[in-house]
Amino acid sequence: MLNVLVTSINAVVPIILLILLGYFLKRFKFLNDNFVKIGNKFVFKVCLPCMLFMNIYDGMNSFSDIRWDVVLYSVIAILVIFGLGLLTAILTTKKKNRRGVILQCSFRSNFAIIGLALVGSLGGDEGLASIISAFSIPVFNILAVIALSVFAEEPAAETAEEQTDIPRAMEEGAQSSPGVKAAKSKHSIKNILLNIVKNPLIIGVVLGLVFVGIREIERACCGGEIVFSFKEHLNFLYSCAGSLKAIASPLALIVLGGQFEFTAVKGMTKEIVVGTVWRVLLAPLLGIGIAYILSTYTDLFTFGAEVYPTLIALFGTPVAVSSAIMAGEMHSDEQLATQLVVWTSLCSIVTIFATVFIIGLITV
Repeated sequence: MLNVLVTSINAVVPIILLILLGYFLKRFKFLNDNFVKIGNKFVFKVCLPCMLFMNIYDGMNSFSDIRWDVVLYSVIAILVIFGLGLLTAILTTKKKNRRGVILQCSFRSNFAIIGLALVGSLGGDEGLASIISAFSIPVFNILAVIALSVFAEEPAAETAEEQTDIPRAMEEGAQSSPGVKAAKSKHSIKNILLNIVKNPLIIGVVLGLVFVGIREIERACCGGEIVFSFKEHLNFLYSCAGSLKAIASPLALIVLGGQFEFTAVKGMTKEIVVGTVWRVLLAPLLGIGIAYILSTYTDLFTFGAEVYPTLIALFGTPVAVSSAIMAGEMHSDEQLATQLVVWTSLCSIVTIFATVFIIGLITV
């Protein structure tokens, strides 16, 4: 029990400390609003994609390593949680730009940053975790784009200057008057698909899979040998991507801390409670609990003890750090998203410990 508690604390407390560092640096005027704004863009568009690319490239040796039963279950479970979270978001808040944030919090865990580290700490199969990340992270991001796009708050009345800004209106998809039509165009299927394709995190995952595919083709065509290796023959790019991966998590957390406002809690207490309960209680209960029931009492899936650390990391970790950054980039309630990162991280110290302890008992 003590080892599990220490593992949970070591996995989550550093997140809280880095957020607090960003918070106090901003309060003491060491960081300013411009740094936070640019830092958000840099993390979301550069650092996190590099991190995801490196995780897949280094973590997935071959496509033959994929456990399709775990992949299939994970994707289906995420979609089920998305559906239930959608219903919850609609019923619990009337503010559109908060519905997408609550929905995102319900299904999107911090699998890329905390989850992979947690799997290693729990003695799980890190290769399996990397493979699951190659599928779950695109699903997370596609669903997040859909959630934030559908519930994006339409702009109010535009100024005269904005109304005469024809090039900008055309760029956003308006064909005539840039008022309501431009706002509605953001909700179209075309624009949602465009947001998915342009999402930097999805681009990072796809590039990782492409390079793994190149490695597979080389083995098939060259008798098992690898003629070209990104790591060996383009080591300067590999090292650069590795450095960006290394700063992705700490920089993202410091930037989030700079955005955090304790006074904002008063106006969004209900939304924080709903999102936090979904992320740290309901999502792991559904994702891990149903996996255990299906594996134990049916023949649909057969999950050994080595799979559960990955499932705990996938469903039981706090909401992804990038969720707040994406919320800001897509004009949703960034303050609520930031609050949820902090509160789900705090509460997950207890819930991860409880989940690991219970799974340890029933799988012995």
